[in-house]
Amino acid sequence: MSFVFPAPTVPSVPVLDSASRFPVHRIYCVGRNYADHAKEMGAEVNRTQPTFFLKPADAVVTDGNDVPYPSATSDLHHEVEMVVALKSGGRDIALDAALDHVFGYGVGLDLTRRDLQAAAKAKSLPWDVAKGFDASAPVSSLRAVAAGAHPQHATLSLLVNGEPRQNTDISDMIFNVAEIIHELSKLFELAAGDLIFTGTPAGVAALARGDTFEATLGGVASLRGRIV
Repeated sequence: MSFVFPAPTVPSVPVLDSASRFPVHRIYCVGRNYADHAKEMGAEVNRTQPTFFLKPADAVVTDGNDVPYPSATSDLHHEVEMVVALKSGGRDIALDAALDHVFGYGVGLDLTRRDLQAAAKAKSLPWDVAKGFDASAPVSSLRAVAAGAHPQHATLSLLVNGEPRQNTDISDMIFNVAEIIHELSKLFELAAGDLIFTGTPAGVAALARGDTFEATLGGVASLRGRIV
């Protein structure tokens, strides 16, 4: 097969204790999956249906790399999240089979141009540009499930310049990992290489150029970087 120009490099994420990398197919995100975050954003807590949005696959920034401050915003916010990586997929995945599709877990930041999101919400417009911009998905190396069980309890936390910003236990998620995969597969055909950012707790706030961040999913993964 020939292309009219060289095909782009496949975005990928490192895997802990492996020379192989995880190729990224799509990035799905869950909104308002912690009640305290929904409340801090002035939104109702929805316990019947998850809210989903997407980021481009090449928005990933891997551990230790600088993250460029995005254009068109003066209010960049951090949202620390557990990340689920899929090794297989399908449509209408049964709830009791959902975890069978998980390759591993990591931690990431759903970076958000909050001022653009607020302006879009005020006009009842889509807010894709607030979420799906370049380098908007910093993510750690992934820990394969083979190296540990599916985490049911783990501390999800974020330090900015060494100071605590966000902290919770993933058991506080409104929709757990199996429920997220089950519901998401009703809307999309999931596939190997998909990443799912599972939602953020309260404490979202601004990042500035020069800030350093350290995100941790206790006993599973960590992510460090700097805004430049």
